[in-house]
Amino acid sequence: MSLTYRETKQQYAALRQTYEYMLGERERIEAIVKKAAPSSLSFLGCGSSYCLCESAAFSVRLRAGMAAQAYAGGDLLLNGERYLPALTGTLLVAPSRSGSTTEVVEAVRLLRAKARFPLLAISCVADSPLSAEADLALELPWAFDASVCQTRTVINLYAANLLIAAFLGGDEALVASIDDAIREGEAFMERVEPGLRKAAGADWTHAIVLADGEAKGLAGEGAIALTEIAGVQAQSYHLLDVRHGPMVVVGPGTLVIAAVSGGGETRHRHNLLRDLKGRGATVIAYADTADAEIEAIVDYAAFSGIALDPAAQGIPFLFLSQIAALCRAERLGIDPDQPDGLVAWVEL
Repeated sequence: MSLTYRETKQQYAALRQTYEYMLGERERIEAIVKKAAPSSLSFLGCGSSYCLCESAAFSVRLRAGMAAQAYAGGDLLLNGERYLPALTGTLLVAPSRSGSTTEVVEAVRLLRAKARFPLLAISCVADSPLSAEADLALELPWAFDASVCQTRTVINLYAANLLIAAFLGGDEALVASIDDAIREGEAFMERVEPGLRKAAGADWTHAIVLADGEAKGLAGEGAIALTEIAGVQAQSYHLLDVRHGPMVVVGPGTLVIAAVSGGGETRHRHNLLRDLKGRGATVIAYADTADAEIEAIVDYAAFSGIALDPAAQGIPFLFLSQIAALCRAERLGIDPDQPDGLVAWVEL
């Protein structure tokens, strides 16, 4: 059993600690935002953390009604001075596994040398260089992944970001829905893993991950996990956007993982799934509540079994990509703990 798999299966135990910790830090989080009175929130990260930043910025815009944007740490490091007009009055928020990634730490220092940007840092180690820079440092050491490819860390940082947006927007229903997702998480993993492994055991050579809203950033992370762990080319798109170009590469060698819960007309989701299957793809779908029509179309449908806020659905959804990646790695004899050319975090 790989370390990557063990940490994947430990994510809900860590999530419970993160949830309780974030509730305990709520007053301090709200206080730093009130004191800074920012014109916007600017999330910055690299790789997996940048995917989370995209989700977090969307959450803040939607839940708190505040301007928010996501920046890649390396982009800010190289071009931060040019971006200063877009950052005026912003509060920086930096979610990070190590708190030591060079691009993020140096970008923060560069920006704060130009203007006194307040910084809220979230890291999965104590006393990191990023925490040392921060006006408020939130630390989640129980969520740290020792493996190179992030699994447990990612979903904990996603939940922390999402709770910040919920706090700032007073969205108590979302706070409760995150709690529901965590409470049901262990049972969800045990229930769906056999079906995921069976479907992901097909002979696929590339993957596409589809989701909308806050889960779109997690779809990007799912694609990264498939690339890093399983060594395949993988991309992410909004659900119906796959029709606008990417459909040409969907075929018998394609694995599609799609989050298909939500409002609007279900026929558009069902028709898309039929089209993907019609092109020969292996299709795994996630929905919060059971849908017999989806189940009849796809190779495997993973239902959480409870109605969740669309953003909270991202918590169980990411598990699908993680297990599919691990399944392919195991089948091909790839060691997920030793991905070629990667290190746990980048130090330039």
